[in-house]
Amino acid sequence: MIAGVLMTLGVTGYGQTKIGAFERKFIDRGLVDVQKLDPTLKVELKYSTTDNFIKEDVYGDLERAYLQPMAAEKLVKANKFLKQEKPNYTLLVYDGARPRSVTKIFWKRMSHLPYNRREDFVADPARGSIHNFGCAVDLTIADEKGQPLDMGTIFDFFGELAEPRREAAMLKAGKLTKQQLENRKLLRRVMIKAGYTSIQTEWWHYNAMSRERAKATYGFIE
Repeated sequence: MIAGVLMTLGVTGYGQTKIGAFERKFIDRGLVDVQKLDPTLKVELKYSTTDNFIKEDVYGDLERAYLQPMAAEKLVKANKFLKQEKPNYTLLVYDGARPRSVTKIFWKRMSHLPYNRREDFVADPARGSIHNFGCAVDLTIADEKGQPLDMGTIFDFFGELAEPRREAAMLKAGKLTKQQLENRKLLRRVMIKAGYTSIQTEWWHYNAMSRERAKATYGFIE
């Protein structure tokens, strides 16, 4: 009874933490806070800061990363696999579920580009990003000091250096070091082992299922 009243008032647990509009959407749709499944996961939502490609905070008071339960369970497995290889490392989540309203903001900000180039950087809201269904995660690996490993580029870097499909060429050209590539491979290895799939244009992005299946199963989070 008390828990229900607290939820109605936008309060959780004993910390009197207010639940914002985005977080309420996620909870109402059955998504889960990934850190409740695995408290060792680190979260730094880049779109709750200005440290992102549009240099705007579009998430406001959202601080926790949410995913569909299936995707969250796979993430927990990936973190377990990482710790089996590197006990002092942990996954660091930059983004999880993302309302389609935010994807519309991203799409508008890139309106100066031709359509085909625009889709290289952001999803067309009409089709949706897999983030919009709660089935994709952006992340990296943090070391024993909590610092992100060097992956060769920052998160949200729009250029060839961020593309897994060009890693061999970038290594050969001296634009990517062996250690940077090994760090990416470590991330890729544990995520794929846990059931995620990578994409060829962003080293940080992983999908728990296809866009078509996610849309049919869950529908858009608006």
